[in-house]
Amino acid sequence: MIKICDYRGHIRNWRGLCEELGIDGTLSREEREKAIIVKAYEKWGRKMADHFYGMFAFALYDTENDKYFCLRDQFGTKPFYYYITADNRLLCGTYIRDIMKQKGFVKELNVDMLQIYMTLTYVAGEDTFFKGVKKLMPGHWLEFENGKLTIGRYWTPEFKADDSKSLNDWADEIHDTLKNIFPEVKDQDETAESFLSGGVDSSYVLAMSDAKRADSCGYDEERFDESRVAAKTAELLNVEHSVANIQPKDFFDIVPFVMYNMEQPLGDASAIVFTLGCKATAEHTKLCYSGEGADEFFGGYNMYRNAERYGENLKTFYVGNTNIMKEDEKQRILKHYDPSVLPVNLVKYIYDETEGLDPLTKMSDVDIQIWLEGDIYLNVDKMSTACGLEIRMPLTDRRIFDIASRMPSKYKVNEETNKVAFRTAAAKVLPEEIAFRKKLGFIVPIRIWLADERYNSDVRAKFSSDMAAEFFDLDEINAIFNDYIGGNSDNWRKVWTIYTFLVWYEEYFVKR
Repeated sequence: MIKICDYRGHIRNWRGLCEELGIDGTLSREEREKAIIVKAYEKWGRKMADHFYGMFAFALYDTENDKYFCLRDQFGTKPFYYYITADNRLLCGTYIRDIMKQKGFVKELNVDMLQIYMTLTYVAGEDTFFKGVKKLMPGHWLEFENGKLTIGRYWTPEFKADDSKSLNDWADEIHDTLKNIFPEVKDQDETAESFLSGGVDSSYVLAMSDAKRADSCGYDEERFDESRVAAKTAELLNVEHSVANIQPKDFFDIVPFVMYNMEQPLGDASAIVFTLGCKATAEHTKLCYSGEGADEFFGGYNMYRNAERYGENLKTFYVGNTNIMKEDEKQRILKHYDPSVLPVNLVKYIYDETEGLDPLTKMSDVDIQIWLEGDIYLNVDKMSTACGLEIRMPLTDRRIFDIASRMPSKYKVNEETNKVAFRTAAAKVLPEEIAFRKKLGFIVPIRIWLADERYNSDVRAKFSSDMAAEFFDLDEINAIFNDYIGGNSDNWRKVWTIYTFLVWYEEYFVKR
């Protein structure tokens, strides 16, 4: 008998799978998806995810053979962790906290991860901040039988440019594919809203969806506030628009909640705003669309426009979307520094896989395999769930990635703009001024708030605490903080990364 030990996700092509696997399609969503997973494992085994579209991570137990089988989706939209106890038992699941509650778990800090975190601002690769707790990486399966752990990879991002198509051909393919995906993203009896920023991704998703309400975050600081632009998009698309106005006190007050529910520290300031946005949105819906995936697939970040200039040097320094602290600075700051623990080691295999491909493709692949999983998808999953909201991401789909994997880089980034073909597709349902609007990113006024004495007292206290002294040279980190406060540097990201680690550490190793 196959039992489901843990499952989180949403299987989009459930109708076809129910028909192929002989499952009653009138079952509730929870019942049918669990039935699909069991039947698919019985029929296809390790190759079962090749037949799925959607977001998923799960653990199965074969009672007859005393065997565990675990799997995580191709992009890592849902987290999955595992731990081997001292007496060689497998503990696993989609929450680290659930693993921690089980017999045989020993809570220890993985100090080496702090070096990675200080550069990337998120937990990248298979290791975590908890010693012995590993992430099952995207596109991988795990088996545990007779005390033996086996991990395999069932999916790898592959890129092969097709030069036979024009820009409009690619735009048509994107648009037609998204039209085919959207009917699968929710059931007819479900009602969804849609997150909306000032960018093209969320605007395109909203335009293609049946959402009647859009949800944005806004600030009193006008130059950071995308909600004003989002309001114009919502009006154009004839949907209601609600704005969660984010105040600095609310931002700082919720940081411990975020770090606890994230389970791993995350130095992305937008995660705090996202959480507040999820809380506000969950007051009037339980299901929301979001536009993650397009930037990494289709060349959305402005730094991608420097790809050709970086050339072969990429493999010596490009470890993903963030790189805020160099090794010499970490060596000065950290009490425990190991010169062999380098962020670049995490991506060597990706550069091996992309040998011979153009620089933009290499950068995109690093971000698809490292940044998306470690930061973006972790944030979306953990914080929406903590707030009682379910988020579905139509643009994160193998069928969308398949287009990106075949698209030449010249249709992703050129001298004038990024996401060229994607924006051209979006222009089929959006005015050009929205489809080709300059990317702003999910910007937060934290560089202003963090320097304000009304809000940064906890930061200052933690930077001088005995807890901080366990890990950092207090003079060094306070010099960074004071330079920033005094207007001598714009090092708010370094301050925030140190602070979020300390808040997380307090939640898991001091309070609990």
